[in-house]
Amino acid sequence: MLVPALLAATVLSACANDEVGSSGDRGFVSGKGIITRLPAQEREKPGDVSGESLDGKPLSLGDFAGRTVVVNVWGSWCAPCRAEAPDLVAASEDLADEDVQFLGINSRDLDRAAALAFQRRYEVPYPSIYDQKGQTLLAFRGTLSPNAIPSTVVIDEQGRVAASVIGEVSRSTLVGLVEDVMGKEG
Repeated sequence: MLVPALLAATVLSACANDEVGSSGDRGFVSGKGIITRLPAQEREKPGDVSGESLDGKPLSLGDFAGRTVVVNVWGSWCAPCRAEAPDLVAASEDLADEDVQFLGINSRDLDRAAALAFQRRYEVPYPSIYDQKGQTLLAFRGTLSPNAIPSTVVIDEQGRVAASVIGEVSRSTLVGLVEDVMGKEG
């Protein structure tokens, strides 16, 4: 009786790992579009989110202090990142009049050339931090951590993590989430 129960538990745990996105041999975790929002009193600031931009210049979340910021974690090698790129570009255009800044974190691309080609292909209008080793993501420990690629985090005007989407996000979902964080009705 114990052996079938252990076997069932093992099979179920393997399925559970696949549900949230398994890294397998890929070296990353894929997400399933899980949305989390925090009430203002539960929000915390991330650590230092900074590095070099794709063109080698200093870039930091702090550069956008006082603004709502959408941080998207992506890689040019990531199929869901390619799928969501047009929606992110459209959402950044939709929210431009609201003074919302978008910031990418390019994670685990082996060289900048692939990341720059991705930005050109999808006409990404906002800057990205080049984070080849994924170290920048550690700044989000203790908050709604972007622990999958792609992930999107919404930072409120006070610089606190307000919401996240683990996995691919659509234009309408992202715009609605940002407006919710900003206290606006959709």
